[in-house]
Amino acid sequence: MFGKKKPTPQIDKEQLELIKNAQKRIKQKKKLYFHFVLFLIGSAFLILANTVLGMGTELTEILGAEWFVFAILIWSFFFVYHAFNVYVTHKFMGKDWEQKQLAKLVDKQKKRIEQLQAGLPKEEVVKKTSEIKAAIAPTKTTPNQELTIIVAAAENNAIGKDNKLIWHLSDDLKRFKSLTSGHHIIMGRKTFESFPKPLPNRTHVVISRQQDYTVPQGVIVVNSLQEAIDFCKNDPQPYIIGGGQIYEQALTVADKIELTRVHKSFEADTFFPEIDKKIWKETQLKFHPTDDKNEYEFSFITYVRK
Repeated sequence: MFGKKKPTPQIDKEQLELIKNAQKRIKQKKKLYFHFVLFLIGSAFLILANTVLGMGTELTEILGAEWFVFAILIWSFFFVYHAFNVYVTHKFMGKDWEQKQLAKLVDKQKKRIEQLQAGLPKEEVVKKTSEIKAAIAPTKTTPNQELTIIVAAAENNAIGKDNKLIWHLSDDLKRFKSLTSGHHIIMGRKTFESFPKPLPNRTHVVISRQQDYTVPQGVIVVNSLQEAIDFCKNDPQPYIIGGGQIYEQALTVADKIELTRVHKSFEADTFFPEIDKKIWKETQLKFHPTDDKNEYEFSFITYVRK
């Protein structure tokens, strides 16, 4: 439909994440090595400054010992602390550690469900399983409400980098304004902070874990997606506009996805989750070629939950 193009090799999201993590670790270790070299040179300079040049003799008399010994010990503490952050904190509190903890919680939940299935009648299993899922996933509070995700994503699902949009598509911005005007827009803190100022004719509902997070007058702050949905109960069609984590949570409860699919892959640090075609049905598609106001080909695609 979009014409034949020469296929280009692409790196999937998992590979890209591994590469970025490796680059980050290399930078951390280089900084630690530089710190170590600087520490050795600095320690030698402090010793020479005192013993050869006689600097700080008055300070030595006050301390009752060579002053450079204290200086080197203090510096040693900071060097050890730096090494601890690179080799210990990263290992036990980094992304891998977070993923393992999450996997443990998910495994614990699965075992709980299996226990329920083994010891309860079928109707009770359904009831209890629903209760467990309800405890970890948001729910709609208004039956007739059409909760809608609106997002622009590249072919590799990239949606942003450094808390900024990767592209500028005039028609996409016009569509976003047309659809969301007069409605509540739900977003994470970082998405809100990417705006120079609140968007006109929309009620902003910002999700933040910060208890003292300050916002301009008229902007609503909540602590979870569930609280945001509850607040929007009088809006027949609130929109969820980002970022990546908020989108991932919203996919479990949204009724519709308004997707702008940009027909190119980009380097990014934020991605939209894969759309499961078993759950979502494509109902509309409109292709837009490039022009003087839109530098990339893109399509407006609407999905509804089956």
